[in-house]
Amino acid sequence: MAKTPKKAEEAAAPNGAGTETAPALSVLAQYIKDFSFESPNAPHSLRPREKAPDIQININVNPTPLSETDFEVELKLEARAVDGDEVLFNVELDYAGIFRVQGVPQESLQPIVLVECPRILFPFARQIIADATRNGNFPPLMVDPVDFAQLYQARLAEAAAAEKEEDKKPS
Repeated sequence: MAKTPKKAEEAAAPNGAGTETAPALSVLAQYIKDFSFESPNAPHSLRPREKAPDIQININVNPTPLSETDFEVELKLEARAVDGDEVLFNVELDYAGIFRVQGVPQESLQPIVLVECPRILFPFARQIIADATRNGNFPPLMVDPVDFAQLYQARLAEAAAAEKEEDKKPS
């Protein structure tokens, strides 16, 4: 006598273990949310220089949950080149992506959104900054690679320090 086959999920995963979805990170969209390039002292700022300008770069990551599985992650880059008191250029880019994260334990969600998602966005944002500075008649600004895991750890340390300070305040 032939056995009747089990449901496909039960056959593939014994003891009902097939009900969980495999971890997945999908990029649903990437886009420029806000962008500005300024060269306030052009054409004077375009002259040849004896020394390289001082360039300050700030990077920030801001996630926004859109649903239980979807997140908008904004990568904000600001770059400012100065020579003494003269601003040569100022670039501000808010580059964002919508990501779907599925099958990930809750404790792993924040590191994925704050480390992996910006890591995916960064090369595109870096290229936009390089193109903008080159199109502004400056050498392309190639932003150094960013260790988003280190930024995430620093963010956690700041939050812990702020919480500790809050606990010290008298009630």
